[in-house]
Amino acid sequence: MPSEITMPQQTDTMTEGTVVQWLKKEGDKIKSGEAIVEIETDKATMEMEAFEAGTLAYIAVPEGGKVAVGATIALLATGKENPADVKKQFGSAKTAAATPAASPVPAKATAVEASPVPAPPPQHAVATLEEAARGEMHEPDDVGHHATRSVVPPHETAAPQNGNGGRVRISPLARRIAADKGFDVLQITGTGPQGRIIQRDVLSFTPPAAKPAPPQPTTSAPELVPRPASGAKTVIPLTKMRAVIAQRLQQSKQTLPHFYETVDIDVEAVSQLRVRINQQLEAEKIRLSIGDFVAKAVAVTLQRHPALNATFDGKEITRHASVNLGMAVALPEGLIVPVLRGIEQLGLRDIRLRSADLVERARAQRLKQDELSGATFSVSNLGTFGVREFSAIINPPEVGILAVAAAEKRAVVRNDQIVARTMMTVTLSADHRVVDGAAAAEFLRTFKSLLEDPGLMLT
Repeated sequence: MPSEITMPQQTDTMTEGTVVQWLKKEGDKIKSGEAIVEIETDKATMEMEAFEAGTLAYIAVPEGGKVAVGATIALLATGKENPADVKKQFGSAKTAAATPAASPVPAKATAVEASPVPAPPPQHAVATLEEAARGEMHEPDDVGHHATRSVVPPHETAAPQNGNGGRVRISPLARRIAADKGFDVLQITGTGPQGRIIQRDVLSFTPPAAKPAPPQPTTSAPELVPRPASGAKTVIPLTKMRAVIAQRLQQSKQTLPHFYETVDIDVEAVSQLRVRINQQLEAEKIRLSIGDFVAKAVAVTLQRHPALNATFDGKEITRHASVNLGMAVALPEGLIVPVLRGIEQLGLRDIRLRSADLVERARAQRLKQDELSGATFSVSNLGTFGVREFSAIINPPEVGILAVAAAEKRAVVRNDQIVARTMMTVTLSADHRVVDGAAAAEFLRTFKSLLEDPGLMLT
């Protein structure tokens, strides 16, 4: 009996997904646990693995197709059945079932009919739509057929042509990032389907060294920077990721009774210890940050104050033995929170390596499902931006989040003397339905003592 491969619910808030890229084609042999397709969720693009072995007999949803969670996207021949017979027997029925969810356009509609904008003349180059989890609003092609022509969405402009007169296929997000960085898209090689340029191509692109500009005459007038016209405005469509962020954070602030507690921490000892450890790790090209010590201190503190290492579903409180730390990461299109699991078992070196790997793959939209869910507590660190103090919004069902500001030299009083010390301000946001003010204060007192005397983390 053939097995149905359905659209998985890869995040807690996911209701539908988009097939970004098939990693296997019809007729390929599949091993259990092997990645077969890339799926766009409301947070990122993730690879989906096969749960059993077999032959990929039929692909019901092509690349770019969008379907609801639980809808069939492919069929896997797992027994002695002939894959060709499976495709012949189930193909029509599965396609008919998938088409309404995959696209609002009838199966026989053309790519031009899928868009309110007429298709441009052939000599004009157009930009294709980037698949999911690059974090942008996605409007699928005609999923009833493999579209042979791209459609320019209402807010998209035609892409430039390369030197050979061919099309430059680039997603709206990749185009925006390239424009912000001043990159020439004609110099970027696309790795997306059909060679399209996607976000990771722009982020990994290194422009060639520019030729030095000829010296300007000293008598020339200074160049004037054009100002935008009075009353001009730019309308930016809400991306899928930004829409989810807006909905989740609004829900959190409206339904969770937040309260905030702030302390200043003397991190002079941590700063000096960091320098000494980095000298020892220099041969491995590993450099610890203050944030790594913060993460370690959070893990130790949560072990001693389990009331904060908890989740709340509105009916019952679940306290977790292991600390799964969510780390807020800023992307061009929004915020994502990868999860560092079991951090209480990690040393500073492993925390640095694993967190750096998570952040790198988060920015490349290559996180796995379990790396985007299951956090028991989160940290938002804006220290690298020089922020002195801020408060963060809790990410339900967690009951707390720590906002970490910059470590900076400040004038403080020590032994009745004004001295310069490296200080850092942190603010704990807690859910008052679960955490009381005194419990939050005890958490911060322990956290502060660990950073001011880092040797205590080893006890």
